[in-house]
This record gives sequence, structure tokens and C-alpha cells, in this order.
Amino acid sequence: MLARRPRNPLQALQRRTQELKLQVDGLLSESQLKEALEASKRRDIYQRCIQLKQAIDENKDALQKLNKADEPAPIGNYNQKKEDEHSLLDKLTHQLQELAVSISRENITEEEGDNSAEEAEEEDDDEEEESEDTGDEEETEEEEKQEHESQQQATGKEYIAIGDFTAQQAGDLTFKKGEILLVIEKKPDGWWIAKNTKGNKGLIPRTYLEPYNKEEGQDSSEEGSEEDTEVGDQTAEGAAVKQRTDSHWNAVRKAISEQINTIDVLTTMGAIPSGFRPSMLFQLLEEGNQFQASYFLQPELTPSQLAFRDLMWDAKAGTIKSIPSRVSFILTLWSCKMIPLPGTSIQVLSRHVSLCLFDGNKVLSNIHTVRATWQPKKPKTWTFSPQVTGILPCLLDGDCFIRSNSSSPDLGILFELGISYIRNSTGERGELSCGWVFLKLFDASGIPIPAKTYELFLNGGTPYEKGVEVDPSVSRKAHGNVFHQMMMMRRQPQLLVKLRSSNRRSGNLLSLLPETLIGSMCSIHLLIFYRQILGDVLLKDRMSMQSADLISNTVLATFPKLLEQPDMMDALRSSWAEKESTLKRSEKRDKEFLKAMFLLVYHNCMVPLLHSTLLPPYRWAEEETEAARWKVITDFLKQNQDGEGGLQALLSPHGVHEPFDISEQTYDFLGELRKNTA
Repeated sequence: MLARRPRNPLQALQRRTQELKLQVDGLLSESQLKEALEASKRRDIYQRCIQLKQAIDENKDALQKLNKADEPAPIGNYNQKKEDEHSLLDKLTHQLQELAVSISRENITEEEGDNSAEEAEEEDDDEEEESEDTGDEEETEEEEKQEHESQQQATGKEYIAIGDFTAQQAGDLTFKKGEILLVIEKKPDGWWIAKNTKGNKGLIPRTYLEPYNKEEGQDSSEEGSEEDTEVGDQTAEGAAVKQRTDSHWNAVRKAISEQINTIDVLTTMGAIPSGFRPSMLFQLLEEGNQFQASYFLQPELTPSQLAFRDLMWDAKAGTIKSIPSRVSFILTLWSCKMIPLPGTSIQVLSRHVSLCLFDGNKVLSNIHTVRATWQPKKPKTWTFSPQVTGILPCLLDGDCFIRSNSSSPDLGILFELGISYIRNSTGERGELSCGWVFLKLFDASGIPIPAKTYELFLNGGTPYEKGVEVDPSVSRKAHGNVFHQMMMMRRQPQLLVKLRSSNRRSGNLLSLLPETLIGSMCSIHLLIFYRQILGDVLLKDRMSMQSADLISNTVLATFPKLLEQPDMMDALRSSWAEKESTLKRSEKRDKEFLKAMFLLVYHNCMVPLLHSTLLPPYRWAEEETEAARWKVITDFLKQNQDGEGGLQALLSPHGVHEPFDISEQTYDFLGELRKNTA
């Protein structure tokens, strides 16, 4: 029996196009009687328009990917036939657009006679939903009047000012912190019309206001406003909005309120979109070390504080035990699209994404930051570098490992897109959030979300604000036909990430890390060395488990400092890769030998460099400082290769180092350990 001859790819697409044309023709014939059809039938036709449009788009994409080389046999006029198919698909798309617009107008006309009963129910909706329902381009004067009346009912509330504001231009209202203002009208651009106690009216920025409780006063009003604020619901699977009860908002609120004058000035000047805010995650990092990777890398004590919870010894294997966790996977940052550009009055020093584990209320892990790159031709697109190797900085590594043993049903990943900037006029530096999104890791039944690529649309404001858009000029609540809405969605700021389940090898590596930690995949082997040395010192070699004396160990004492300096981690990674390349295959399989070699590399390279006075202090997003530090690092590593190691560098008369401090040698594990408060 002869094998069936394969169909040409172009021929298969032509047949599919003819099938779509027949369906469109049938739909057009059926819609000729739309005046006599019921509303449900018209809605059915509208939905079929959408489905057919999607099928046509898929056929277009497939047509564009076709090449002449894909054909099993030569085809005459190949390019002309492709163009004819494309023209036919464009014609079908145009016909569907016209039909969808016609159906939409027909439905709107019918609904205008019945909307009086619905309006009574919608008066309790928030003002964003009202603006969406009444924002059609062809709304009548009567609809505008009803919208204004319902908006008046939603305002007329008293607010308290949380900061001083001086009028920027004619029509603004000046007020002082603590002043009570009556909001008359809330405008979607964030500038509200308000009246003070003297009867003066004007425009004020909404970010300066909080609801005022007459009965309990200012303090209770602040507490109540915090409890009423909700976390935005933009997650991968549409997780429910959760009310905020106990959170880290109080820890950063004061710092953010102090920056709010600067942010409002920049917003008013048009330097930044109204959805930008001071970076919440940056403020948390400024509060102390409790959100740094070095803190979560330390062992955690059990509730009794008599043993280690996530650092245990495996006597049979002669190393630390593997520890499973509820969440253990790899996340890849692909790109950020349509991120609004700041104005020319500020200079952007760094574009980056910060991520952490979050439950809707509190940050549950360290805050990990990955720097993005961009091209002048596509300034609104940020990209990342997955699988960093060689001399590429780990700060650019888009491949991140995620570990957590939190039992929270609302556990997820909070992403915050940020920029570091400097104002050209004043030289003032700052950190801004360009949007955020929350990816919930479990569905309502507790099943983990699938490992796949997620396209996440960003929210403006902070995670403790609801319904704020990054850039209101490109509103997500688009009106008009479905095709216009689809085009508007493509213009929304978004983050593209991919979740990957760990394979056997990466899973074994991740299980040697603490239960909760986020970091770069390119540095995971260095973190494991540190954990193994911790196990040796604290579990295997300690003379008495009851002893709490200081421990003499340079690596344990200084590695956490290195972890907060990405360029130093790059130097250690580079030095170890060079050393490892000289080892034999049998030596690479000997774990104890590898550990001894790592200690040798660390003492020869990192210890002298860490305390060199030639190395400027690490500062985030300072290009000159970063360049100066990297020059010192590379010069030292080159000299170290040509010399006799770290001892020569320490004893050299040309080298200048900081005065010796006992903290460089001693590890106080009681002071460093994380205490379990459960």
C-alpha cells in the first residue's frame, strides 16, 4: 500500500482560509436578520465574531511563518499566492469588524431603554466602575448627567491631609498637614476638587489624603484606612482580592509619605506617570537586614531554640541533609513590555525588577533584585539575561531559584518594576516603582499553578492600593468594540515570566539551601559551599552542642558581606570557575577535596580584596562607583594569578588594608541565627 502523499503547507492554509470564509459568509447572512433577532441571538453572533477573528489571526501567523523551503515540491508564483491569501484574510477581518461594531451598537441601543433599573443597583459601585460603564464615546447628555449625580453621591466625604501642599499653579488649593478637606469631585487623573474649612475650593492631589473619621479622630482614621485598603487582584489565575490586616505597610509608610512631595511634583511636571510610586521594596531593604539574602541564608532555630530547624547533619553521607520545601522551582524573567518612559527632567540610573514571596499582607522572604537591559530603539522594552555565564554580572541573571516552606494559601510572588533616578535640576536621587504584579502560586483548592510562561499585566501604585493604573493615558478599561479593546490590551505594561519545575540535578542542589530563599541560579553552587561549611562548623566539628562561644572562621564571618555586593560575588564565581577548570574529573567528584579548594580560593582572593582600602564602598546604581570597584577587582585578580596568592597581597608593602578587626575572623552564630517565633 502506497503511503499517503503529504499535503503542501501552503495548500493546507488555503483550505483552512476557505473554511473560514464559508463561516464568515454564513455569519453575515445570518446577521442580515439581526433586527428580527432576540438580544441573546445577537450576543451569540457577537461571540462567534470574536472566535472567528481569533482563528483568522492564527491563520495569519501561520502564513507569515511559511517559507518556500517548507514545501515538499516546487510551487509556481509562491510569493504571489501568499499575498493573495493574506489579502483574503484581511478582507475577512474587516468584515468581522464591521459586523461586531454593528452588533455592539444594536445592543447598546436596546440597553438604553432598560438601564434605569440597573442604575439603582450600580450606585453603590466604586467610581472606577461607574466611569467604565458610562465612558462610551457616544453617550447621551442624559447619561452624562446621571454619571455626575452618582459621582456626587460617592464624594462629599471629609479627608485629612497627611502632608503639606503648596499650589503649583492657578486653580490649586494650598493646605497644611492635618487639615480637614471636603472632597467635592473625584477626577480620574488623581487631582480632586476639594473645599477647606474657610470655603476655598481648588484642585488637590489625592495622594495627600486619607479618609477622616469624625468620631475617633485622626489616629483611628489612619488605622481604619489601612484596614480598608485592599491588595490588587492582578494575579496569574485571578486570585481573589484580600483585605490587608497586618502587613509591612506601616514599616514603609512614613518613608513613602516623606517622599510624596517629590513624587507629586514630578507627576505634576509630567516627568512620571501618575501610577508611579516610591519603591516599597526598596524602602523595606533600607529598614535593616531582615529582607536581605544574607539573613535568610543563616540557619533557623526551632521554636524551642535548642536545635537548628533547617540545618541537619547526615552522618551516612557525611554532609548536611537535603531539606524538602513546599515551593521549590526556577523562575526566568524574560522581558517587560510597554513600560512608560519618564520625562527628560530625570535621568534613569538603573532599570530593574525586585521580587519576593508575598501573601497579600507581608513579605515572607528576602527581596531579590535583577537588573534589566534596554535598547535605545526600544526604550519601553526591558530584557534580562537568562543563564549568566563567564564574566557577565550575576546582577543581570534572569534565572532565579525560589524556595519557601510557607503554609499560607495565598502565597505568591510579588514583582515590582523599579527605576533608580536622579533629578537633573536638583541632583536628588530616588527609587520609583513603575508598577507591580502578584503571581499567586496556588489555586483555591491548594493545587500549584502549572509551570509555563505567564504574561502578567502591571498595576500602578503600591500593593496596598486598589485599582490604580500605571499610566491612565493607556487605560486598561478600554471602550468600543472588542477589537479595539484587544489593541488597547497590547499597549498595557506587562511582565513576561516563565516558571520551570526543577529537574533531578537542580532539585538536589536546591534542597541543600534554606527552606526560604530567592537568588540567582549562577550563584547557587557558592551558596551551597557556604551551607556545607556551616554544617561542618556547627554540627560536625563543634566540641559541645551546648557551647555558644565565638567561632573562629573567616568564611562564615565574611561571606554574608560578600553576598550583598554582587560584583564581589562575580569575582568569587570567576575565581572558582578558573580553579575548577584545572581540576581532574576524579577530583571534581570528591566533595571534601572540592570544599578544601573552595576555602583556598576564598582566602587567596576574597579576604584580601574585601578589606582593601582601594575598593570604594558598594553603592547601588552609581555607574562611576561600579566601574571603579570593578577595575580594582579585576586588577587584583590579575595580580593574584601572577603572584603567590592572598598571602603575598596581604604582606606586600604596596597593598593598603583596613585595620584588623576581630569580627573579620569570628562567627557569632547566636547573633546571626534566625529565631523561630512560631
